Amino acid sequence: MGQWVRKSLLAGLLGFAVLAFAVWFLRPQPVLVDFGQVHIGTLKITVEEEARTRARDIYTVSAPVAGRVVRNPRIAGDPVTMNETTVAILRPTMPAFLDERSRSELHASLTAAEAAIRLTQHEVRRLEAERELAGNKLTRAHALADRGILPIEKLEEADRAAEVSKHALAAARAELEVQRNRHAAIQAQLADPRDFDQKSNEFQELRLTSPVSGEVLRVLQQSEAVVAAGTPLIEVADTSDLEIRADLLSTDAVQVEIGASARIIGWGGPPLGARVTRLDSAGFEKVSALGIEELRVPVILELTSPEQQWRRLKHNFRVTAEITLKRMENALLAPSAALFRSGDGWTVFVSEQGRARLRNVDIGLGNEAFTEVILGLDDGERVVLYPDERIADGTRVRERVQR
Repeated sequence: MGQWVRKSLLAGLLGFAVLAFAVWFLRPQPVLVDFGQVHIGTLKITVEEEARTRARDIYTVSAPVAGRVVRNPRIAGDPVTMNETTVAILRPTMPAFLDERSRSELHASLTAAEAAIRLTQHEVRRLEAERELAGNKLTRAHALADRGILPIEKLEEADRAAEVSKHALAAARAELEVQRNRHAAIQAQLADPRDFDQKSNEFQELRLTSPVSGEVLRVLQQSEAVVAAGTPLIEVADTSDLEIRADLLSTDAVQVEIGASARIIGWGGPPLGARVTRLDSAGFEKVSALGIEELRVPVILELTSPEQQWRRLKHNFRVTAEITLKRMENALLAPSAALFRSGDGWTVFVSEQGRARLRNVDIGLGNEAFTEVILGLDDGERVVLYPDERIADGTRVRERVQR
């Protein structure tokens, strides 16, 4: 009898152990989750946009007159000094080649010019003889007038004739000079362009100097060429005086205030301080990578960090501008990853004694990391991050161990 009781008791204990194990094994296990904490802090609403650096003042040096620009030895990045560094050299152009008809016409004009020179030379000699004769007559007239033999009227006629012959001779000599210059001009038109090219170094060069101290940005005319007046030759700028342009969506640009603080990131160095200095008064249309037409507004920023921190930045470098739209101090903040929509409102799961409790909240402004909580949560409470379909009101939860 005692043996049977012992066997019954052992069987009962074994059955109870199996039943307890089954209950423990089959009971719901806590869901492993990540928690975030509600806290009081500073909320910054920002907008990020790809931007580019640019020199504040870019100078384009152009050819002031038509001419032949010499091959430019400057390259992008070369330092230049205001009013000292030569950035371009202009020389006179070579004359154009003549076709056969034009050359024949010029040869005929040259022959006519030579004949005109000879004709004028003969005229000069004739007038020189007349001038000499008129001078002799004037001398005799003075001698006769001194002795009272020649009337005063005859003396005046002789004097006037000498004066006329003098001016006629001067006019003939001037005409001879005109014909000689005309002859030289025609000869110059007939000159071989290759002879001009050999003598071009004798002509005065026009050296253009940099209008600002800084660096060469682009050489627009590298090789030697004949250029018209106003042709751009080279671009220079002071690259230590940079500003940044970010093209924001018009819906973001309307929230930006002049003087708003910003950060420059994603440029290859530590974040830099900046501030907004200007918003353009007109937007422009831009097609995004997805083919969507967007209206964007240029926003200009200036760097506020010391130059030593960003001296490697130059003109037209790509950066990312993070502009602060609003800043709220002492705001009750909850992780944005804990919020999800429930009907027309927002809801979170709050951790209470190891269980997730559903709670409706009223929220204000927010960013990717945190959102302002107006009503529904208290400072220090823990909320479930990234809740999924496994979690409902009352679900047992446990914090996931971070490894």
